[in-house]
Amino acid sequence: MLGLSITQWLFGILSLMAIMFALMVVFTRSPVNSVLYLVLTFFCIAGHYLLLNAQFLAVVHIVVYAGAIMVLFLFIIMLMNLNADTEPRKHIISRIIAGVVGGMLLFVMVGALKGAEHLQLVQAGTSQIGLVKNLGMVLFNEFLFPFEIASVLLLSALVGAIMIGKRDTSTN
Repeated sequence: MLGLSITQWLFGILSLMAIMFALMVVFTRSPVNSVLYLVLTFFCIAGHYLLLNAQFLAVVHIVVYAGAIMVLFLFIIMLMNLNADTEPRKHIISRIIAGVVGGMLLFVMVGALKGAEHLQLVQAGTSQIGLVKNLGMVLFNEFLFPFEIASVLLLSALVGAIMIGKRDTSTN
């Protein structure tokens, strides 16, 4: 088995699947299929969080991204009724510029990650930092006041959204 642990094999498989699904997001012609491939990419990323022993982050990632945002994207795409006939054609110059900018972004990312060899990754199972119990202890002990301020801000935003969206029924 080439001396690799099961965690390293899982990391490699999940990484390969995440890259494959991300490429399918970009190269698929159908927007609905593209959104579904993006959901699969999010599941692979959640698997990476599980390998890092961050169970809470994995669950929140699935619930927030795959469960809520992607459902909204899929709903909006289906409501837009996209047709290839009505879509404007891109000029060859804009395609070349997009390719050059994408290549420059890839070059910058590879250059930034080239010196990242000294980073130490946490071995799976050795850290307890991502567990829900430890996260709750830190959140409600060290960050209680900012947590309560955030909850009051969210409550006031909710009340404001309800007041703005409420119809005026006092008209005759």
